[in-house]
This record gives sequence, C-alpha cells and structure tokens, in this order.
Amino acid sequence: MVRTAGKQKSVRLVLVCVGLLGFGVIANYLWASSPRLSNWSVDNSLTNLIIPRTEDPFSDATFPAPKGEADKGKKKKKGKDKDIPDRFLSATFADLPAPELKWDKMAPAPVPRLDGAAIQIKNLLYVFAGYGTIDYVHSHVDIYNFTDNTWGGRFDMPKEMAHSHLGMVTDGRYIYIVTGQYGPQCRGPTARTFVLDTETKQWRDMLPLPVPRYAPATQLWRGRLHVMGGSKENRHTPAFEHWSLAVKDGKALENEWRTEIPIPRGGPHRACVVFDDRLYIIGGQEGDFMAKPGSPIFKCSRRNEVVFDNVYMLDDDMKWKALPPMPKPDSHIEFAWVIVNNSLVIVGGTTDKHPITKRMVLVGEVFQFNLVTLKWSVIGKLPYRVKTTLVGLWNGWLYFTSGQRDRGPDDPTPKKVIGEMWRTKLKLNS
Repeated sequence: MVRTAGKQKSVRLVLVCVGLLGFGVIANYLWASSPRLSNWSVDNSLTNLIIPRTEDPFSDATFPAPKGEADKGKKKKKGKDKDIPDRFLSATFADLPAPELKWDKMAPAPVPRLDGAAIQIKNLLYVFAGYGTIDYVHSHVDIYNFTDNTWGGRFDMPKEMAHSHLGMVTDGRYIYIVTGQYGPQCRGPTARTFVLDTETKQWRDMLPLPVPRYAPATQLWRGRLHVMGGSKENRHTPAFEHWSLAVKDGKALENEWRTEIPIPRGGPHRACVVFDDRLYIIGGQEGDFMAKPGSPIFKCSRRNEVVFDNVYMLDDDMKWKALPPMPKPDSHIEFAWVIVNNSLVIVGGTTDKHPITKRMVLVGEVFQFNLVTLKWSVIGKLPYRVKTTLVGLWNGWLYFTSGQRDRGPDDPTPKKVIGEMWRTKLKLNS
C-alpha cells in the first residue's frame, strides 16, 4: 500500500509539471504576439515604422551622429553619385512622390549653421550668422561666389546684431537686417536693425523695430520695408503685427514705423516674397521652443508647434487674400526660396510631426508655385531632408547650403547641422 500510494503521487507530480510547462509555452506565445511588441503598428497603412530616439530634437543641433551611425540605413550608389543615399519613401513619414534630381556636391561652407540667413546679390550669396551648436552662434558673414563656385570674403557682423531668427531683405545693393534672437540656446530677441552696404562692406544702424520679434516675414514692397508676424518676446506666442518703414538707399526716410494691416495667421519661419507688385507670405508655424523657466543659460525647452500650409497675398485693396495652400504644411523656409520666371521655388523645411512619436519631421521635397496660374507642384527630391537651408540660383542651377538634415533615408527627424553645398540643374513645370 505504501509503495502504490508513492507511485500515484509521483505520477501526479509529473502531470502537474507537464501542465505548468505547457501553460508557460502558451502564455509566452500569447505575450510575444501581443501589441506591446508590435512596434506600435496601430495602422496597417503605416509601413516600415521606425521609432526614433526620444531626446529633444533641438539638442540634436549640438551633436553630430556618432561614428558609423550616420551611414546606417544608407545604400551607396556607384560612380559620381555615390555620396547621395537612395530615398526610401515611407507613408509613415509623409514623403510626397517626386521626380529624382541629379545633385552635385560643391565646396562646403566654412562653418555649419542652423537658423542662419542668406541674401543673393548677382553672383554672390551672402550667408549670415546662425547656430554652430546650440551653445555657440556665429557673428560673421561668409560669401559664396557662383561664378567660380568658391567661398571667401568673410567679414564680421556688428556686435549688437542678432545671431539667428533674423528678418532680412535686399534692394540689390543694401541688405536690411531686422530684429532676431541675440545669443545661443533660446535667449531673448533684440529690436535692433542694421543696414549693410555690400559694395563698401560698411554697416549702419537703423530705426529699431517697435518691439523685438523672432523670425518675422520681411520684404521690400512699394518703397517700404515690411515686417510681419514672427514670434513674440517669449519665443513661442505667435505675433500678428505688421509694420512698415519708408527706406531708400540704405536709409530710413521716416522717424517711426507705420502700423499696417495685421497678417491673417501669426507666427515665424515662413517665406515672404514680392511678385508682380503683390506681397505673399507662405507656410510657417505657430509656437516654437522656449527658454526653460529659471534656466541661467536660457536652455531650450520644447513646446507645442503647429505647422501650416497657408498662402496669403496682399495687393492694391490692402486686404489679405487666401490662395491655394502648399502641397503639405511647411515651415523653416524663410531663406529657402528663389523666384524663377513666374514661379516660386521652395526647398525643404519642416512639416507636421510624426503621428505616433510626435517628433519633428523634416521635408525632402522641392516645391514650385506658379504665381500666374496659382498652382503648386512637387518638382523633385533633395539629397536628404533638411530645414532652414539657404538657397540661391545662378545660370539655371539651384543651390542650397547649411541647415539641419535628417538622420537617414528612413528617419526624417533632425540630426546633424551641416555646411554642405549642393546644386542641381533646375527644370520647372509649365
């Protein structure tokens, strides 16, 4: 009896162990196939989803990609185009279908810069200021000569002049520089304005703006310097104000700025152009990074941003009129445009945030807006996505330099601040 009872207990113990083992295998299978391990694939239309790292994208301006990481995900082409990675279009990141363009890599700028400014006068591209890193800003001008494709002629800016988020425009000789951020990180703006005589390289003070702004839309129209929108003194709140000042030959003809009709939608980082005696503002955003409260270095802290695709025009009626919107929302394009014949060409920028990670998404397309037919088209792809790039045009070649590029073909979030210069032969749609 004792032996039989012991045998029965042994059999029960074996059965229990087998049962527990089977339960563990089934539970492990169910857990592995649960949504927690499915890479956040909540929408089957979002293919090849990549979850970027979670650090603040603005701080990416400080750090280049670790050695070897910049090449991840790239497929090198053979021959003279070997430096241009294949573009992988992912629905997740909202790249728009666009023709391939052949890009040539030119001599890089002397320094990398983010949120800088650029003005082209004839065959020279004047490149101003900008962040070198989040903790360092440039206070000089570099010049690119399109005739011989070389950099040279560097000279200093006034010590009191803003270093980023500038408003800037030219009459063909004099460059008017209005307001902007003074210093690195997310420091405050200055209301100071200046004029540069590009023939003598002499600087001159001009009437300050009524209040300081970040990245206002700026243009010369009908003999007046127009300054519109931007961000208010806290760097985040959209501004709607519109001022103008009569100017000629690098001098103010009035003692105060005149209040004009406010822009319909406030905010910074938009393109602003004049064509056929009409004033246009394109794209932009509401909101921006702010200084962290109490930070002694004004450390940048992320806030909500809304990028938009709006296009507005001001004409003889002095009323803003809405025009057909951009192919997708686009910001950080204040110096990323040129006018070619009857068209506006815009290069890169930033668009709506990633729908899942909420990270910033850079733009890798070239857009054309026919200012006669008022039709938009996507005319090509860039070598990579890039924001706050600086654009010029010479002998049919479209150039861009500087800005902040993406992490790779499959990751549109910002990474490295660049000084590279690229060009492509421009072909526009009719």
